[in-house]
Amino acid sequence: MKDHSKNWLACLLFTAVSACNNQSTPAQQDAATPQKDSLARGSYGYDLGFLKKHTEGIVELSDGMGAKILLSADYQGRVMTSTSAGDSGKSFGWLNYDLISALVKRKQFNPVGGEERFWIGPEGGQFAFYFPPNDSFSIASWQVPALVDTISYHVAQPDPTHAVFSQSGQLTNYSGSVFNIQIDREIALLPKAALEQELKISIPEGVSSVGYRTSNSVTNTGRNDWKKSTGLLSIWLLGMFTPTPQTVVIIPFHPQANARSLITDNYFGTVAPERLQVKDSVLYFTCDGLSRGKIGLSPLIAKPVAAGFDFKNNVLTLVIPTIDRQGMYVNSKWEKQKEPYKGDVINAYNDGPLADGSQLGPFFEIESSSSVKEMKSGDALHYSQVTCHLQGDYSALRGIAQQLLHVDLDEIKR
Repeated sequence: MKDHSKNWLACLLFTAVSACNNQSTPAQQDAATPQKDSLARGSYGYDLGFLKKHTEGIVELSDGMGAKILLSADYQGRVMTSTSAGDSGKSFGWLNYDLISALVKRKQFNPVGGEERFWIGPEGGQFAFYFPPNDSFSIASWQVPALVDTISYHVAQPDPTHAVFSQSGQLTNYSGSVFNIQIDREIALLPKAALEQELKISIPEGVSSVGYRTSNSVTNTGRNDWKKSTGLLSIWLLGMFTPTPQTVVIIPFHPQANARSLITDNYFGTVAPERLQVKDSVLYFTCDGLSRGKIGLSPLIAKPVAAGFDFKNNVLTLVIPTIDRQGMYVNSKWEKQKEPYKGDVINAYNDGPLADGSQLGPFFEIESSSSVKEMKSGDALHYSQVTCHLQGDYSALRGIAQQLLHVDLDEIKR
């Protein structure tokens, strides 16, 4: 399924190209940045040095003005982390330092982190890609496919603000249907002007920013058509971020009489009411990494935005998915399903201890999924998403939150 020698060589060559590109002009460097080995853990420069030490295939994109993102061919073309303020700036993605430095591969899932990773849905149900046939959907049997967990991707077309990753493979779902697929993933750093156009705002003085768009596709490379009756697949993007005791996920939605019934809050047991507050057009989900729970919104009510606000560090994270209100979305609940194509488009997950006391993180996630469609051989499914971080003056961020999310950060904080 994979030519390891070619992939190793591609990663090696790109690492060399990236190193040459990073020997950049003073305009591309942060002259005030201290040496990376002196930067504190939690800074972008620390994470850059750490990942270069323990992994290969690292790709760095930069706008030359302080906005940077780190990508990894080893980890399926995922966005590992980003910053809005150069090497000494805050690193926005969550990284599992212990697992990455251990240089081992876990059997079930390798939660190495990264603020946007590529997965395939659905997770649960009769068309799941994460459980063997006839299983009871127990955590002991849950298995993340190697194609989206341990296999490295090829990288091509690198330049300072853009890279493309690809890989092919085969997946089998819970019902025994086989999917031969080609995955292509393009990641582009957005200049500030393009980010402002995307958000339809002006980013004020006192607020630094970084944003990027990922454009993802899955192509049916097999001979068989993909049909509803035997299972379809979605593109599933998941972002891991570092929780704090003062982190809240904010998800606006279209108000309607039955809106509450279109919000799922019992993926892993019902989320406690003190952790999830649902108003008439917005929900607030406490994401402190202390209690495992997951929520989801139907495309019938979801708006194309989900956010997290870190009151400790004054960071507003925005995820802007693509939503098809008339589309089919896979149901990922861990059970046999009556309606496998009435799932969520936006999800949020708060990590916490498992029953045995162990824990994957702690981290929290903001996730989104593509709609699905029946696909003939050669057809492709496309999905794009924008992620950005804004950090700085609280009053300015409060104004942006009011403009984009129609919420008052002061009220949430209280």
